[in-house]
Amino acid sequence: MQIYRHVPLSNRAPLALAIGNFDGLHLGHQALLAKLVGVANQQQLKPAVMTFEPHPREFFSPQNAPTRLSSMREKLEYFDEAGVKDVFVLRFNHAFSAITSQDFMHKVLRKSLNANTILVGGDFCFGAKRQGTVQDLIGNGFDLIDFPQVEANGERVSSTLVRHALAAGDLKQAYHFLSRPYSISGKVVHGAKRGKQLGYPTANVHMRHERPALTGVYAVKLDGRNGVANLGVRPTIAGIPKLMLEVYVIDFNGNLYDQHVHVQFFHKIRDEMKFEGLDALKAQIALDVTSAQDFFKHI
Repeated sequence: MQIYRHVPLSNRAPLALAIGNFDGLHLGHQALLAKLVGVANQQQLKPAVMTFEPHPREFFSPQNAPTRLSSMREKLEYFDEAGVKDVFVLRFNHAFSAITSQDFMHKVLRKSLNANTILVGGDFCFGAKRQGTVQDLIGNGFDLIDFPQVEANGERVSSTLVRHALAAGDLKQAYHFLSRPYSISGKVVHGAKRGKQLGYPTANVHMRHERPALTGVYAVKLDGRNGVANLGVRPTIAGIPKLMLEVYVIDFNGNLYDQHVHVQFFHKIRDEMKFEGLDALKAQIALDVTSAQDFFKHI
């Protein structure tokens, strides 16, 4: 899979192009990507994706932007698994937000990318002030596939629904919208070794963003191994306000430093809380480990 961090001056191979943020890669996104690859094969086009970094709402209103479900690396991993051949990661900034809908269609989509077929959701808008619509794409000669909404449990699947489920600690509901456990990936980095001092050494997973969709203590799997994760700011440890994802891998003594790992969230054990001291924290961690073990025995 080829990744572009810019719009190329020209792209010779004609594309079938899906456009969107793809945050969370939920069932709707998965269906859109499957359709993309299928259409590309039928029409002898190269399947490609255009996505944006940061999310446009993070650019225009960072304080009110939605929490992040996926890092860019996580999106790219899924695109590759889905069979996408080219990904255009466009920097969303003032210059990009000022491109008119006409220039976006004719200069970016047609001239630079040679996009023949466009796949988008039904509410897709583009160009300065979101003035362009799917009808504009049709009117300007693009072969448009306006993808219908996907439903799960009687609800329209969306990134917003996934965020709500995760914020409520309802990982089973989130699973229905994602068709997989929610996960966060990152590199294991060195920490202060406080977990080791307490008898529970943790893998400190570097977070790519500081506004996750969930916080608390969870039963998780780190690359298939059962564990307990704390995602939060560790209120019992004074002077450490930074958000951290720490995973204690049960019955594991190996070295995970510098490895890129995937942490899957299966069950919320409790909210993060502040304890009177390290002894109370250690006692609670023991209970959390038992809770996680009991959970995994019954799934």
